[in-house]
Amino acid sequence: MQKKLIFISLITVVVIIAAIPAGFLYVLNNGNPYTKYIANKHVPAYLGEQGYTDGEIADAHYVEPKHLINRDFYHGHYMVVFKDERDITYYYGVTKKGKEVKQFCEKDILLPNGVTDIFEEATKYSEKECHHSLDNR
Repeated sequence: MQKKLIFISLITVVVIIAAIPAGFLYVLNNGNPYTKYIANKHVPAYLGEQGYTDGEIADAHYVEPKHLINRDFYHGHYMVVFKDERDITYYYGVTKKGKEVKQFCEKDILLPNGVTDIFEEATKYSEKECHHSLDNR
């Protein structure tokens, strides 16, 4: 009985030691699954509340930024491209306090030469109040 308990304990330790690096590599490559879940749950509902329909949206999905963002928000963004502004990508984030969805001021614009640039000017789908994703890092 004691040998069986030692064997089970040893197997458990080996599995834990192997799972930690595997989990770390998964998060590095795919982002935090909890953050992805929060963004995928709250942002589409928010867009629906704002009156946007699937017919107006060309592309919308979770993205993992490659740099640090505002600490008041979960790390992942939700990008949205509208059908009538296909050259502009809008980003939304979810606050850590209250899980409120906010639009980021920074938008990506596809220039005629194929290069993407960041800008903050008001556009058709800009909200009155936006938050800077690069503040409070």
